[in-house]
Amino acid sequence: MPSSAVQVAGVTLLRQKKAVLDNISFTVPAGSFVAILGGNGAGKTTLFRTLLGLEKPSAGQIWIEGQPVQKGRMPIGYMPQVRAMVAAQLSGWSTVAAAQQGWKWGLPFYGKQARADIDAALAAVDAQALAQRPVGSLSGGERQRLMLAQALLDNPHILLLDEPLASLDPARMRETAERIHALARDRNMTVLMSTHDINPLMGLMDHVLYMAHGKAVLGRVEDVMTTQTLSALYGAPVEVIKAGNRLFVVAEGGGASLQSCMCVGHGA
Repeated sequence: MPSSAVQVAGVTLLRQKKAVLDNISFTVPAGSFVAILGGNGAGKTTLFRTLLGLEKPSAGQIWIEGQPVQKGRMPIGYMPQVRAMVAAQLSGWSTVAAAQQGWKWGLPFYGKQARADIDAALAAVDAQALAQRPVGSLSGGERQRLMLAQALLDNPHILLLDEPLASLDPARMRETAERIHALARDRNMTVLMSTHDINPLMGLMDHVLYMAHGKAVLGRVEDVMTTQTLSALYGAPVEVIKAGNRLFVVAEGGGASLQSCMCVGHGA
């Protein structure tokens, strides 16, 4: 496997002719666990769509495991932020199976190997008990486990997870984060996970990718979550405050918190 999973070089991404991300560059090492932070509109979902080849940068280049991004069959599993329930009557097994080789046209054929892969994906997220239950009867957390199982089909090398912890209570957030981390280590996958709450990921992630005002910076938590680094990123004074086991990123003058995180074992 290449030493880098994702390389982004001088990339500009537009949305309605305005730059969402402007001339960003970073490299994600293979096998790393990266938390992607940033407010609404920072470009997290747009970045994911570009990595999947669904959108094209107006400038710059992106490589996935050393190869240019291509729409379609790539070694990437994706869990989108919007997870609408299309058919409530489908079983959990059928819901996961619907994503089998989703890059192919036509009706799916579930041979022996395909069925084994679907069963393995369900087992990987501890969702065997959900296999025969109608999706409409499941809780939000249970449906999220099925969506994660979908992302694991076809044995991806890279997981792009867009807000997988949304709508979960704090205990479930940590449990889900630990499950994803264990899966990544067991399968030697690279994970890029966007989140509004970094707390459940502390002690699990290797790097933070912080996005703001069209820019992005990638590094260790203790290097990125600092007053100096984030002030430069926002282009305005930003204060990183340590309070107990949390870090708060606050705009100058004590305005609304921009981001917070548990910081056990990390300095400000």
